Amino acid sequence: MDTEQILRKAYRAFNADIALVLAVMHPEVDWPNGMEGGRVLGHNAVRKYWTRQWGLVNQHVAPIHFLSDAAGRTIVEVHQAVRNTDGTVLLDRMVRHCYVIKNGLIRSMEIDQSGKVE
Repeated sequence: MDTEQILRKAYRAFNADIALVLAVMHPEVDWPNGMEGGRVLGHNAVRKYWTRQWGLVNQHVAPIHFLSDAAGRTIVEVHQAVRNTDGTVLLDRMVRHCYVIKNGLIRSMEIDQSGKVE
């Protein structure tokens, strides 16, 4: 699979099944904690973070456009819709997710809300 295929698979899985997303991540993946700040490291920490997050909000992310930056990362422009458990929209916005992919697995991701690609 090429990088775009790997990431499209990850986004489909994120909206459906944590185990499927973890299957395309490096066991020691470095992932942002977008809700509380900081980072989580590894499959177990990502699983716990997402389980906690999905208990509080319903989130849907859809990749719109794929780019590369000067550092060789894959940048994905993403439509993110977040609702609380009663359905009230909390966020409806575009963000950029910046990925490092190594040996066919997601090694790390960062959230870029600046709107710039360098």
